[in-house]
Amino acid sequence: MPHQRHMSFNPKSVLTKVSEGRSVAAYHRKKVIFAQGDPADAVFYIQRGKVKITVVSKAGKEAVVALLDADNFFGEGCLAGQPLRMATATAIEDATVVRLAKRSMVRLLHADPKFSELFTSYLLLRNIRIEEDLVDQLFNSSEKRLARILLLLAHFGKEGRKEMVLPKISQETLAEMIGTTRSRVSHFLNKFRGLGFIDYNGGLRVHSSLLNIVLHD
Repeated sequence: MPHQRHMSFNPKSVLTKVSEGRSVAAYHRKKVIFAQGDPADAVFYIQRGKVKITVVSKAGKEAVVALLDADNFFGEGCLAGQPLRMATATAIEDATVVRLAKRSMVRLLHADPKFSELFTSYLLLRNIRIEEDLVDQLFNSSEKRLARILLLLAHFGKEGRKEMVLPKISQETLAEMIGTTRSRVSHFLNKFRGLGFIDYNGGLRVHSSLLNIVLHD
């Protein structure tokens, strides 16, 4: 359930030079950007805010597969010939999102080798994260999965960060991401707090010591 690793490049300057097929829109919290089953005809880039990607099974069960923040792309499946959206993208806080029509994105990838190389690296990182998440789901307990998700959401290890206040994310969303119940998430959060791994001073703050849960056998 990939919360996307922060990119090592910033494509804003390149995207602002695109005139045809480019638009920018603001989305309020809980506003749907595109829905599962919609035509897949564009790639999106988050300038500001956060977006969650969810899928719904035929039985109606919803799962969160990614939480994305600024400088992340989504909807790139259209570049591989995906005709319809396989997931729903929803703003989880007020967001500004760039929409780039598929034809414009393809043209940009052909015209700018540097951007193409960096975008390819971004996609490879996403694939690595998907593999890591699959292993996480197959072999780790829900307690370890929650600890790992909290560390990822806090961008642990990025730019030397050792702790960070997380964005407001419900326990229901965390439960959907790790495949457990809200009550179990609440239990684990209380346990982490009791051990001093997290606290709620001005929001949910994650400490680097939470890594002990992930590394413990």
